Amino acid sequence: MPDVSIVDKLFSDAANLFFYTFFIWAGKLQSGDCPDVNPQLLPDDYEALANFRYAMRKFLSFSRRALASEAGLTPEQYEALLALKAFAGPHGMNIRQLSERLQVKHHTAVSLVDKLERARFVRRKPGVDDRRTVYVSLTAAGARVLAKVAVLHRREMRVRSPEMIEALVKLRK
Repeated sequence: MPDVSIVDKLFSDAANLFFYTFFIWAGKLQSGDCPDVNPQLLPDDYEALANFRYAMRKFLSFSRRALASEAGLTPEQYEALLALKAFAGPHGMNIRQLSERLQVKHHTAVSLVDKLERARFVRRKPGVDDRRTVYVSLTAAGARVLAKVAVLHRREMRVRSPEMIEALVKLRK
């Protein structure tokens, strides 16, 4: 069974380059440190933006279908399992941390955990120092189902990443 505990192992070098390029680029745009950014878009810019969105949609469409057919999961449930595997500490991850990772409201993270707990993919444990804090961790069944679908996602990302990288490179010019 593949080890999916390290995020870097989930993606090929090309996908790593894609995410690195994207986040560096996005960070520079947000901070205003990207002096060569032309506020006027050219036809090639629109094409690159559309190509990037199209590639992402194809990947997300694959993801929805694969998760439903292979594991009976929603994309949000998969993202929660992935976040728990990649970022949980020795006691798990608390709901606040999980909601931040998933970029959802607290009550949405609680609902996701409820569903994953019913499927026996995660377990809740009260905090040792503060029993009001609840920690969530993967069960063995959750780790198995995550490994199964993460391998599929890594393979698909390896196929799709060149298309996404090409669009991002065009947008950087």
